[in-house]
Amino acid sequence: MKWINTAVIATLILGSCQEQAAEKTPQIEINIPSANVTDELDSTETKIQMALILDTSGSMEGLIEQAKNQLWKIVNEIGKASDSKGQTPYLEIALYEYGNDELSIRSGYVQKICDFTTELDLVSEKLFELTTNGGSEYCGTVIKASLDELKWSTNKSDLKMIFIAGNEPFDQGFTNYKLSCNEASSLQIVVNTIFCGDYQEGINTQWKDGARLGNGEYMNIDHDALIVHIPSPYDDDIQQLNAQLNDTYIPFGSQGFSKKQNQIVQDQNAMSQSSANYVKRTISKSGKAYYNDEWDLVDASSTKSFDIKSIDENELPTEMKGMTTEEKEQYIQSKKKLRAAIQKQIAELAKSRDEFVANEKAKNNNNDSQLEDALIRTIHTQAKKKGLTIKNN
Repeated sequence: MKWINTAVIATLILGSCQEQAAEKTPQIEINIPSANVTDELDSTETKIQMALILDTSGSMEGLIEQAKNQLWKIVNEIGKASDSKGQTPYLEIALYEYGNDELSIRSGYVQKICDFTTELDLVSEKLFELTTNGGSEYCGTVIKASLDELKWSTNKSDLKMIFIAGNEPFDQGFTNYKLSCNEASSLQIVVNTIFCGDYQEGINTQWKDGARLGNGEYMNIDHDALIVHIPSPYDDDIQQLNAQLNDTYIPFGSQGFSKKQNQIVQDQNAMSQSSANYVKRTISKSGKAYYNDEWDLVDASSTKSFDIKSIDENELPTEMKGMTTEEKEQYIQSKKKLRAAIQKQIAELAKSRDEFVANEKAKNNNNDSQLEDALIRTIHTQAKKKGLTIKNN
């Protein structure tokens, strides 16, 4: 595994990326609401849990590239969901890799990359750290590991999904895939299988049977297909707003500064794929799924237990040290108002962008068969079964 030194990278780019954006175009004017923005989180919100299991054997470079490119589009689609109370579900993502010969044979060449987390920057970071090598792909083993190791919700109204992608026979390894998929089904966890190759070959190698037993969907994708990003007239404004949005984050705690740095690093990782992917990430950051209460005071202030007086002065950013309690609360509230205004503007631009991209795809007869499309179609189907509604722009 190749680990990114986020502190070193971010120190180099933290200031420069926003300065460069400011040099290109003047900042977009933001209309800030005068009323306080409370937006307190409801602990009873519906939850969507998604375990993404990726084959990292030697032939899967294309799959990993698709995951890097399409994470934010998938997050944006989930961000359009609402439950019966009209609330946006609380999104948690876990990440596994399997089939890489650099992993331990004792684990069945399986490794949990991250537990269920709401910290989407962490998921992005781990995706960009994945490498491919060799190949012994044990699907039953990795599904069983995800059932045993992850903290799955016990709430029957929550949507719990496994997405496993790969290109070798589904029945390899010492753990019977049928037992693993049946166990998932008994826990109301849906197993969706994505075969990277020919549709019929996936059926012949038991990928469809795994989905059947797991009450999920069987799909196939071309993991080596060229990733096509469609630019839009709204992209420049969205990119510019991202720099202004980042300025509303107030890091606190022992990891606050490094987490804020990693936010910038993941912006850069998204941009390294394409400017359109960077735009998709920015759109994600304007939604409720992008939530960082563990290191950002603005998000933390939306929790019912938040008390600024309980945070040690040494764990606050330099600009807040020495402030009175009232001044700290006012400072956080001012950032919260500004963030809400920026996010609203991004969301409005995103709606126009979605319409533009959809029209361009229709004109070009773009029938996609990539990871993003497979996941989104399935999320729509399974969300509906749980009483969730996903708006189409």
